[in-house]
Amino acid sequence: MPFELPENLHPDCAPIAWLLGTWQGNGHGDYPSIDPFSFGQEIIFTHDGRPFFHYLARSWIVDEDGNKVRDAAIETGFWRARPGGKVEVLLVHPTGISEVWYGAAADGRVELHTAGVSFTESAKEVAGGKRMYGNVDGDLLYAYDMAATGHELQPHLWAKLTRR
Repeated sequence: MPFELPENLHPDCAPIAWLLGTWQGNGHGDYPSIDPFSFGQEIIFTHDGRPFFHYLARSWIVDEDGNKVRDAAIETGFWRARPGGKVEVLLVHPTGISEVWYGAAADGRVELHTAGVSFTESAKEVAGGKRMYGNVDGDLLYAYDMAATGHELQPHLWAKLTRR
């Protein structure tokens, strides 16, 4: 089924409209302080006509056969579309981390970098990050680089998701 833009799409959302809907797929993760892992993921972008999307991403660890082992990360927030393809993203995690991201969208690609990260006393220290989302042949590919727990910015997560 081809993707159709909603009739009530706010004009500022046009550069990120391709993200709307539910995406599912698989990815991989790695970082110096953890063992490499594979995960399944679902990401949902919704829109109600105002210049933002609600975002929800949840993931689960999978074994070598793709079977769910346990629940993993979850994050939610808002992608605020600004004039000229600018994007502001507000994310919160149940692990005690909240993030503000800035970036730009054009030609089926979104690049974001952290403008600020806050974390609770019991959360792991995250210093910053960089995210890239791309529409590649109708699939959502993304990569997330992270600086955390005393490590410099480096690859952490990457995945390929298909629209459902």
